[in-house]
Amino acid sequence: MDTLASQIEALTEQVELLQQENEALKQQRNQIQQQLSATLDGTGLCLWEQHVPSGDLLIYNQQWGTLLGYTHEEYAANMESWKGSLHPEDKEWVIKAFEDHINGKEEVYQAVHRMIHKDGSVRWVSDRGRIVEYAQDGSPLKILGTHIDITQEKRYQLDLARLAHRDPLTDLLNRAAAEKAYKEMQSATDFQSGTLLFIDVDNFKHINDRHGHRFGDLTLVEISVTLQHYCDTLLPSTKVQVARIGGDEFVIITSISEYQLISILAGALIAHFKKQQTIDEKLVSLGLSIGISCFAHDDKFTQVCEQADNAMYGIKQAGKHNYSFWQQPKSIAQFTG
Repeated sequence: MDTLASQIEALTEQVELLQQENEALKQQRNQIQQQLSATLDGTGLCLWEQHVPSGDLLIYNQQWGTLLGYTHEEYAANMESWKGSLHPEDKEWVIKAFEDHINGKEEVYQAVHRMIHKDGSVRWVSDRGRIVEYAQDGSPLKILGTHIDITQEKRYQLDLARLAHRDPLTDLLNRAAAEKAYKEMQSATDFQSGTLLFIDVDNFKHINDRHGHRFGDLTLVEISVTLQHYCDTLLPSTKVQVARIGGDEFVIITSISEYQLISILAGALIAHFKKQQTIDEKLVSLGLSIGISCFAHDDKFTQVCEQADNAMYGIKQAGKHNYSFWQQPKSIAQFTG
């Protein structure tokens, strides 16, 4: 009897010791997980694990749905909710990339893609994962991965790319982007011929000197908006690009070469700016001198710009506020507006 009691006492002590060790391991695990979470949160990195058969997801260091503005109750932690939040333009290829890894076609799942936030805005995510555990039959059981919100970085990259192709003052195409658009227009399968309008603002130097550079900038912005408006209104179904190529010089590139349509556009712009303009509560007299040149598949951008510039210079010498074609139109003897 004493022997049995001793054995029970010894077993009880072992159980208590095991419980203490188990509690210590739990505390150690919690401490390590807290340290991991703090470290990952500092980098913005989110650690996730997916149970492949069920599609359930476990987030180790962030609440599921936080990235997209949802609470845990609003956003189920599973693959279906993840798929439902993928950007429509990215959804197909992102899911394919994930499934290619599941099916053994790719060593890792890796994708930089967009997701839709609860408020309708777009979030950019860098996502990566790898199978870490297989079932007895060799099928994938668990995937461990990370994702990180790179929205700010992506917006910065997009802004830089935009600045590289846009005039920072007017947000029109810059010269390099205008030449690229010109070449893309030429290479289109349905392209036959196009037209380039070279526009110089009359009296701009006088306005800039009199009212200052800030007012001059406002004037250029107003002109840019007006050019774009007339192109959109008069040539709504035509490929048209508007650019500021320097100072007070602009170009309009179109995929049409009908003299009547181009004359209507140029004439409307001339008529608009012959009237006094109200800019920043000041009345100013502006004007446009426009030179026009048609181009075909093999015409160089610089050559066509020079031709249109020469036609514009002729207008300057003839008194400004008008437009002229560089080429001699076959069906129109008089080609000034």
